Amino acid sequence: MDASYPPQQFWPQVPPRRRTGRVVALVTAAVLGGGLIGGTTGAVIAGTDSPLSPAPVTATAAADTAPADVSAVVAKVMPSVVEINVRTGAAEGVGSGVILTADGRILTNHHVVAGAREIRITFADGTTAPATVVGTDRASDLAVLQATGVSNLTPAALGDSDTVRVGDSVIAIGSPAGLQGTVTTGIISALDRDVTIASGGVSYAALQTDASINQGNSGGPLFDADGRVIGVNSAIYSPTSGPGGSAGSVGIGFSIPINTAKAVIERMG
Repeated sequence: MDASYPPQQFWPQVPPRRRTGRVVALVTAAVLGGGLIGGTTGAVIAGTDSPLSPAPVTATAAADTAPADVSAVVAKVMPSVVEINVRTGAAEGVGSGVILTADGRILTNHHVVAGAREIRITFADGTTAPATVVGTDRASDLAVLQATGVSNLTPAALGDSDTVRVGDSVIAIGSPAGLQGTVTTGIISALDRDVTIASGGVSYAALQTDASINQGNSGGPLFDADGRVIGVNSAIYSPTSGPGGSAGSVGIGFSIPINTAKAVIERMG
C-alpha cells in the first residue's frame, strides 16, 4: 500500500494529452468524509471523437434486443456488491467493491483504499467485517482486499469486456454519497476512452457509460444485462470541481474494463 497516495483525496488536474476533439476533465467517484482535504479531482480524457451516426433499427432487431428484466438482474447480483469504509487517521471515506470469492476477496479501486489505516466492509445484508489490502495496482487504479472472518459469500460473475458494444445495456450498483445499494441503469456510450492522471500515475482505456455514477460509486461494479461484471466504476466527468464546485454526475461515467482487472487479480494471486 502506498501511504503517500491518500484515499479519496481529490487529485489535482493535470495538463491534457490531446489527440482529437476537446479535453474532458474527470473526477474520481469516491465520497469524501469528514476531515479529508478538499481540492480538485483529477483525471483527463483525450480523444473525444464525434459521435457516430446511429444505424437504422428494424422492428425485428428491436424485438431481438428487448431490455432485460432489470429488477431480476439486480436481485441476483446485489449480494455480491459491498460498501467500503476507509479511515486514515481523522479522515474517512466511502467507496464500493465487488466480491470475487466466497471467502471474502473483494475488488475495488486503488484510490479508495490507498493509505488506509482501517478498512471495514459492509455487505448487502448489513453485516460488516474488517478487511486488509492484498495488493494494489496504482497504474490501473485497482486493488484487491481480503475481508476477515467471512464465508459463504456470493461472488460476482465476471464477464468479457472485449465483447462489449456501444449501446449495450448496463447496470451500476454502489454507495454514492454513502447510500448503499443504489442502482442506476444506462448504456455503454463509448469504448477505449483514454483516462490519465499524471500526478497519480494512473492510465487506462475506459468504458464510457451514461449510467449515473457519483462519488461513492468508486470501485463498484458495472454489470451487463445478464448480471456479469464488465467494468469497475472509477471516475465521472464534472463540469466544475473543487472547493464549492459541483462533482455530481452529468451522465458521463468511466469504468475500468473487467478484462484489465482480471489480469491484475491474477498477478495478485
